[in-house]
Amino acid sequence: MLVLKPVKTPCVGICSTGIGDSVCRGCKRFGHEVIDWNSYTHEQRLLIAQRLEAFLAQIVQNMIQVNDEKLLLTQIKHQQIQFKPEQNPYCWVFDLLRAGASQIQDLSQYGLALQMKWVGTPLTVIRDNIDKDFYALSCAHYERYISPCFVTAETFEQHK
Repeated sequence: MLVLKPVKTPCVGICSTGIGDSVCRGCKRFGHEVIDWNSYTHEQRLLIAQRLEAFLAQIVQNMIQVNDEKLLLTQIKHQQIQFKPEQNPYCWVFDLLRAGASQIQDLSQYGLALQMKWVGTPLTVIRDNIDKDFYALSCAHYERYISPCFVTAETFEQHK
C-alpha cells in the first residue's frame, strides 16, 4: 500500500486574503486556495505546493547561487532553521534569509554566493526583494490564469 506524505499547509500566519487580497501576501496562495485548503485532495495540495516552490526557486536563483548544497543543508540544520527538506534548495535559501539575513556575514560559509548583479546588496534587501518578487509572480499568475475576468480564445468567440 502506497502511503503519501501529507502536504503541509504553506501558511506562514500572515494572511491578507481576509482583507480582500486575491493572493495572500504571506504564503502566496490564491484566496480560494487558502479558503478551500482543508477540502483539497493530496494531489490538489501537491500541485499548489509545486507551483509555489517553482516560483520561489526561480526568484531566489536570480539573486543567489547555491554552490554547495550539502554545506547549505548542514548549516541550516546546525542553525535550527525551519525548512522543508523535500523542497528545492533555493527554497531553503529563502528560509535561511527569513531567519537570519541580518546576521549572515559570509554567504560562502553556507555554500552560497550572490549573483553578480546583487553583489554588495545587503541580504535584508535581497530577502525583501525575493518576497516582493514572489508575491508579484503569484499575482501575475493569478491575473493571467485564475482571475474570473480572464478571457480565453474560446470565451472570446462566445461573446462576439
